[in-house]
Amino acid sequence: MKLSKNFGHQAALLAGLSEVTKHCDAAISIDADLQQDPLAIRDFVIELRKGADVVLGVRRDRGTDGWLKKQTALGFYALMLIMGVNIIPNHADYRLLSKRALEALALFPEPSIFLRATCLHLGFRVRTVLFDVSERQYGQTKYSLTKMLRLALHGITSFSVVPLRIVAIIGFVIFLSSLGMGGYVIWHSLYVGDTIPGWASITLPIYFIGGVQLLCLGVVGEYVGQIYKTVKNRPRWICEHKLD
Repeated sequence: MKLSKNFGHQAALLAGLSEVTKHCDAAISIDADLQQDPLAIRDFVIELRKGADVVLGVRRDRGTDGWLKKQTALGFYALMLIMGVNIIPNHADYRLLSKRALEALALFPEPSIFLRATCLHLGFRVRTVLFDVSERQYGQTKYSLTKMLRLALHGITSFSVVPLRIVAIIGFVIFLSSLGMGGYVIWHSLYVGDTIPGWASITLPIYFIGGVQLLCLGVVGEYVGQIYKTVKNRPRWICEHKLD
């Protein structure tokens, strides 16, 4: 396939997988630079014959990466896990998908898809295969730091409402803190009595209004999270077997 323009890495992968779904028993995606060991495909097929529907290629180490590439990659996977995105560290897009996994993947209609997490979200049997990565012979990696950050942002916004939940928690904590500070201001004004005139009348509204605003922002964030999950229009279930 040749796409009309560069629609992005994930879209290109999905386009290829969608095209071959009706014509294969399983499909394997691998980078064209062949740094990923093609001989691992044999192990992929072995796992497929044992009953796995999703076989993920996981690199043994990052010894062939430069220092910056290694640290950004490790940071990427750490950030994904912190934000609640279910992915396998050191797995890129070298994987095997069975026919029924490909058919289930076609049920996800969302325009932006993060395959590393979506393939695990299918619910089918997953196995991993370790492989070695060779030194790059020609050219340079297309995954710059900017693209890595963009991919991380895309993965988080595709599979996690943790950032919205964090905003809600922060808003609630600051609201409670503002109530405490408001109580302190009232106590100081009534019982200590050495406050500067106008201090309480200015400070109390600031704490109260600021706390209420952040609490409301947290509540709005929770509803936005529910809307976000709804508009994804992902399948509510995926059937593995049907009884005749």
